[in-house]
Order: sequence, then structure tokens, then C-alpha cells
Amino acid sequence: MSSHRSTRLPDYAGHSIVNLMQSISTACGSTRAPYRQLEALPAAKLAEARHIVLLVIDGLGQRTLARHPASPNLQGHVIGSMTSVFPSTTASAITTFMTGLAPAQHGLTGWHMHLEEIDQTLAILPLTPRYEPAKLPPQELPPRLFEHQSLFQQLDRECWALAPREISGSPFNAWHSHGARSLAYHSTAEMFSLLSALLLEAGAPRYIYAYYPYLDSYSHSFGTESKQATQELAELDVLFGELQRDVQGTDSWLIATADHGFIDSPPQRVVCLDQHPQLAAMLTRPLCGERRAAYCYVNEDRRLAFESYVRQHLDHCVELHRSSDLIDAGWFGPPPYHPRLASRIGDYTLVMKDDWTIKDWLPGERHYPMLGVHGGISNAEMTVPLIALRV
Repeated sequence: MSSHRSTRLPDYAGHSIVNLMQSISTACGSTRAPYRQLEALPAAKLAEARHIVLLVIDGLGQRTLARHPASPNLQGHVIGSMTSVFPSTTASAITTFMTGLAPAQHGLTGWHMHLEEIDQTLAILPLTPRYEPAKLPPQELPPRLFEHQSLFQQLDRECWALAPREISGSPFNAWHSHGARSLAYHSTAEMFSLLSALLLEAGAPRYIYAYYPYLDSYSHSFGTESKQATQELAELDVLFGELQRDVQGTDSWLIATADHGFIDSPPQRVVCLDQHPQLAAMLTRPLCGERRAAYCYVNEDRRLAFESYVRQHLDHCVELHRSSDLIDAGWFGPPPYHPRLASRIGDYTLVMKDDWTIKDWLPGERHYPMLGVHGGISNAEMTVPLIALRV
């Protein structure tokens, strides 16, 4: 069975990034415990050190790390693996890292989301509409759309949040960094330099969260095995090794992991809705979610026809689910559920098989290819490494 064909669902019972965040939050003084702790790294073990650093390397799946021999510093400290959340994508998983909540509770279900509160479909990280003019500017949206606190607001210690300068002050990032002191960095080297300084100068115990996006960007554009992605990972590994040496003796846990992994999807494996006008006509709005897990909103009187069309024409590449069944099956996490979770995932979810993706293009949208993709339930997308060492 190829790695594309083998699938893995999120394991919220002690083996996912949600459980890692429960371990970290408990170790840092939070009294909230809606989830089990991570079996591989329980809170009591983390609490033995003075400081905790969490470095999230966007897109560094377990498979990607294992395939690249030029990453000895990261590979040398892998203590296990975890699952991402569903969908295995940045919008859902980064929100988990920054809130400690599973998607079932934070309610962020993919890149494009239809939001009943403002009756508009947004790209949720930049908070910009997919089509039609914006009804509200991005800076006014967080209090309307996000009912959750950040994780930092719940911790009983000094918190820092590091992000690239392009996103550090964005309305989404600012909301989810409440309770932390934010630092923007200009380069990978500067991010590691800031991490080192924050540990070496620290008086009181610190929790430091750092987000690193560049491996993800190269993997999307050029593919997971590309020279660009491989070189980026090699450079990151060297800097991670230097950080280990620089902060030796600070009594810190250095933890590195990812929000999701990746697969490559060649252009001939893209289902374009332009080629399926009958299907597109049954949708009440454009696709939401991800290319690997697309949410479909379908008129009630067209649902049987919709199911029939998908089974007849797309069975080779699509697993068709009623979206409510995925909630019940625990894909988004355990209950209690966000009050608008169901409305944000449509009537059906198209989970793409093997290395297939699905895409619709709206008039005026810039067509851009995406070789590396994620969001689905293949082992490669869902499994992320757990890298941890105490220095």
C-alpha cells in the first residue's frame, strides 16, 4: 500500500497536536483540561524544566523529515509522532496551537469558510472575502468570529509569540496572540536569534511559541521533494542545531513539530469543477474548505442527485461523506461542539483519495497551480514528528 493510499484519522485520545497543547498548557499552570495529555510528553515531564519553547514548522510532516538525510539535528531528537487535526491544514491546526482547542471547539475548518455571522465566505487567516466586496474590514472581524481565548491568556507564566513580520500584526494573529508579547522576525536566522536571546536573558519561567512558514511555501510551489524545499529544511536544521548549543544549560524544553504534512498532486490529478457543470449547478455557493477536503453546500431538493453524480462520476477520486457524519465520528474532535461547526462544513465533505485534489475557479480569480497539497487524511498529510529535547 502506498503512503498516499494509507490513511490516518486524528487521534485526539492522547496522540495528536491537541494533546500536546494540553500537556503544555497544564505544565504552564492552566487549570483547564478538556483533553487528555500527550502520552509521549505528559505535563509532569514538561513541568520539570524552567522554560518551554514550541517551534511550529509549517508543513514538516513525519514523512518529509524522514526522507531528508540533511536534517540530523531535528531527526536526532525525534521522540515519536502525532496526528494533526482534521482537516490537516494550517487554518485549523495553527488555531489549535494558539488556543489549545480542537477544531470541534474553535470552529475553524479550513482555508475558505462560509460564516453565517456575516453571511460571507472568507479566507480565514487573512480574513478576506473569496468573492464580493468585504462586508467588514479584517480588523473588525475577530471579535465577531472568534469566541475563543488564546492559549497564552490561560497560562500562569510569561508568554512570547514569534511570527514573520508579514503576518505578525495581522488581525488573526494579533487576536490569537493575546496574552503574549509578540515579536516579528525578518528571517529564519533572526527567529533563532530571538529564541536564543529570550532563553538566555530569562528570569521568570517562559513559554515561547514560534511559527515558521517557509518550508510550507516552498512545498506548495515546488513540491515536497524539490530542491527549494530540501534546501530550506537543511538550513533550518543547521540553525536548530546552533540553538541547541547556544541555550545549553538554560533548563528548557525545546519542542518542534508541525501543523500538517504534505503530498504532491500533479496537475492531471486535479478535478476542476469547470469540467463538471452539472455538479457545480447543484451547489448553493462555491466550494469551501481545502483542495483535499472540500465542503459542499447543496440545496435540499438536489441532495440525492448530488450523491448520485459524485458516486457515478467521481468515485475513483472522491470519498463522499455527509458532513454531519464526520462530526459524529469525531474527525474534528470530541464534543462539546462549536455552535456553528455544522454550518461551517456544509452538507457534504469531499475527501479526496490518493493524490487527487478538487478546485473551483471563480470569475476573476487568479489561477495558480499548487503542486504540494495537504488537508486530507493520507498518512503523509496527517502524521507530524514530535521533536523534543531538554537543554
